[in-house]
Order: sequence, then structure tokens, then C-alpha cells
Amino acid sequence: MSDLSLYEKYGLKQVINASGKMTILGVSTLSEEVVQDMKKGASNFFEIKDLLDKTGAYIAKTLNVESAYIVSSASAGIALSVASLISKDNLDIIYNLHSRKYDVPREIILPKGHNVDYGCPVETMIELGGGLLREAGYSNQCKKEHVEALINENTLALMYVKSHHCVQKGMVEIKELVDLGEKYKLPVIIDAAAEEDLKKYYNLGADVVIYSGAKAIEGPTSGLVIGKKKYIDLIKLQSQGIGRAMKVGKENILGLTRAIELYENSIKTTGEELNKRLEGFINTLNKINGVEAKSVKDDSGRDIVRGELSFNSEVLNLNAKYIANELKEGDIAIYTRDYRANQGKIEIDIRSVSDEELKIIEDRIIEIIGGK
Repeated sequence: MSDLSLYEKYGLKQVINASGKMTILGVSTLSEEVVQDMKKGASNFFEIKDLLDKTGAYIAKTLNVESAYIVSSASAGIALSVASLISKDNLDIIYNLHSRKYDVPREIILPKGHNVDYGCPVETMIELGGGLLREAGYSNQCKKEHVEALINENTLALMYVKSHHCVQKGMVEIKELVDLGEKYKLPVIIDAAAEEDLKKYYNLGADVVIYSGAKAIEGPTSGLVIGKKKYIDLIKLQSQGIGRAMKVGKENILGLTRAIELYENSIKTTGEELNKRLEGFINTLNKINGVEAKSVKDDSGRDIVRGELSFNSEVLNLNAKYIANELKEGDIAIYTRDYRANQGKIEIDIRSVSDEELKIIEDRIIEIIGGK
């Protein structure tokens, strides 16, 4: 069955994903090598615990880290990490994490500017794991001393979210959190879901680092947790508790393992290459009165370049929100990064966009402006 017939069979709209690797659009497409390993996984039986242990050991060796474990998603990785630190190896707490009260530390300290909604609030995942959030500092500033001031006998862990969703300026550095963790003997959890470097935060000294398997790695729906063996071993025990509702299938376990192997050995597309692909698109749109197009770098520091389009509503008699919505409502749904549409700007992320699709986006923007 062709892709087109799938769209026709279920009455689905075709989508051009110019918003980035977003969960609402299925995150990433998979390589043939990954699909083949998923097919092998789906066609055979395994002892799942053994499969998870062995693939985790293989990934840990590939990344040169102490331990690794595949989970169902990065969100699950947050909840399971918190739950595992609360219950440790106490089976009674694992079974009754939410139904009974235990006199154990539960507080997770997180910079206030990192308690963001990435599709659901970070706080929700912390609480799903049985934790209690303590926000350090303010939405536009969190210093090391703000974090340290909250540390007490109920503190369970320190957490940091590395994401474009978060406040970027005025935040405590990860190394400063690691230093505090060492000083007070507290584990440091890093949510690095969409980050591209799978070793950086582990090498900085973080105890648990969580990635999405489907974003930068371009694997199937899944999550990857790496870190110190004593913490990863505790996460594994959660399969008897809340982890049962977050189990990952054998085909996705093998698909992600293969994707990580390919990812670590691949030549990455650079920001400079993305910039070159955007040149014609930007030059064309800059010819339209009321539109300003330019290349911009990712504001969280990744080597990603996107096209930023600014629309002068007074000249065009329409605004960026209208344009972004019209792009989604066309025969082919075009999704852009429109979280700054209220400022008159949308961004075009072309990492998952072909040259043919980029031309469709260009033509559709011109059509919307001309039609209005």
C-alpha cells in the first residue's frame, strides 16, 4: 500500500512538517535500516527483560557511558527516574507509590524558567513519578544560590531541562548543578529530550540524562535514559510499578538501538548546509512588500538554522497568526514554528522538508498573501 493510499484510506491530510521534530506530527521519519530491525523485532519473540538489558548494555558501550536503558518516551523517562529515586529497591513503595504515604524525600528542585509545557507540563511528569516540585529562582533568573537555598532533608534530586521551550538567559549552569549535587550527595537529572549530543551532559557529570528516541536520533517512539549504573538499575525496577503502564515494544527497542548506532556513525547536517538550502526561499519571499525573511540560528545553541519570516500586518492587511493558520488549513497541511506568531513571526524548519516541499511552502505563502 502506498503512502498516498494510506491518506486516502483513512481520509487523512498530507502534512509538510516545517515545525521541527514535534510529537504532534509523529516526530521523525525512519530510515530503511531502522524499519528493517523493527520488522525483525516484530516478527520474533524475546525475553523482554533480557532484550532491554542487552540492548541497554550495547547502547552504553556504543556511547561509552556507564549504563543505558530504553523506555517508552522521554516523558516516561522523567516519571520513572523520579519514581525510582523515591522507592529505590523497596518493593512496597514501588507497588504503592501513590496509594500510601511514606516518610521519604520527594522534592525535585527545578529552575522556575524550566517548568514549561512541552505538550504537557514538566511538573505533571514529576508528580506522576511521585515527586513534589520545588521551583528555584524566578522565571527570568535562577542562580546557583537560588537552588542551594531550597535544599533540605526532603530534597530528592536536582533537575534541569535543556530545551528551546525554556528560558535561556539568566539560568544556573548544568555544571553548577552537578557541583551542588556532589556537595549535598543529590543526583542530578537532565531532561535533554531533543538534544543532539548524546554524551555531553553525561560527561559534564549528570547522574541521569533523558533523551527522546524519536527526535534527534530519528528512531521510533521511545526514550533513552543513560547515566550511572546504580540509578539506571533502580529505573528498571519500576517495570513492577508505574513502569508497567509505560512499557516499550520489542520492535521499538530494536529500532531505537539500531537508530542510535546509525546516529553515532552518521555525518550530521550542519547549520551552514541548512542555511544554503534556505537561500532561494529567503530571496524569493524578501521580494514581497511587507515580508522580511532571514536565516536564524537555534536559540538554545544547537547547530540548526531556520528561516524566520516577519510579516508587516499594516502593509499586508493580515498577520502572522492568520498566515500560519491558513498554511495548516490548506489541502496539504503545512506546519510551521508559530509560537512567536503574536510577534508577527513564524519560522520554517527544513530539517524534515524536501526541496520540493520547500517550494510548496513558498508558493502557498505567496498564494495566501496574494489571495488576501
